[in-house]
Amino acid sequence: MIASGATTPNNRVADDQGFLRQWSKVAKERKLQRLYIGEPSAEAVAAQMPDLILISATGGDSALALYDQLSTIAPTLIINYDDKSWQSLLTQLGEITGHEKQAAERIAQFDKQLAAAKEQIKLPPQPVTAIVYTAAAHSANLWTPESAQGQMLEQLGFTLAKLPAGLNASQSQGKRHDIIQLGGENLAAGLNGESLFLFAGDQKDADAIYANPLLAHLPAVQNKQVYALGTETFRLDYYSATQVLERLKALF
Repeated sequence: MIASGATTPNNRVADDQGFLRQWSKVAKERKLQRLYIGEPSAEAVAAQMPDLILISATGGDSALALYDQLSTIAPTLIINYDDKSWQSLLTQLGEITGHEKQAAERIAQFDKQLAAAKEQIKLPPQPVTAIVYTAAAHSANLWTPESAQGQMLEQLGFTLAKLPAGLNASQSQGKRHDIIQLGGENLAAGLNGESLFLFAGDQKDADAIYANPLLAHLPAVQNKQVYALGTETFRLDYYSATQVLERLKALF
């Protein structure tokens, strides 16, 4: 991999290049180039003369609309990461790029860490709700059992809270399986876990939930069971999943 699209630099999940914080250091060491910020650019991709192009099927980073253009530049594969664990995604990428062995070794290394963490962690009140919370918009993206985040929590023995029947939640950014958007009156109804985990969040985000009067009645808020898992956990991969493990071990 020599180049990648990027998000807005210096936001809560990205470094000064717009690369995700959990692999920012590695990206700099390997001189990964930024192709564009935000909106995909076929011209920027073409200028790199790539041998292979990978695009995501859904999400804010999807370049699916440019598939026809990109496929004239180099073989272009569509990767769907919204319905699988990061381990499954890494296995797929390893097969595509001829790095099956390295992918398997990295996953095996992590699985040992996960098994050890599962033995150590004393679970907080169950079930749990896992979200990315945006305080300014009074909204949240809830991680589903199909998401990499949800799958990892279940692997560790956590139980994910089920949404109330009839909750009018929405899904956007394509037909995504990994998140359900909660806003307005649905925000409080959807945050029904006994414990609340904030991915891509820090203590300021936890404090914002505690300070929101519309959420004051929630069990997780009343019992002080709101936990920030770090701004490096927006997207799960080997680096961020390892950080989640360390954070959960420190918390519980």
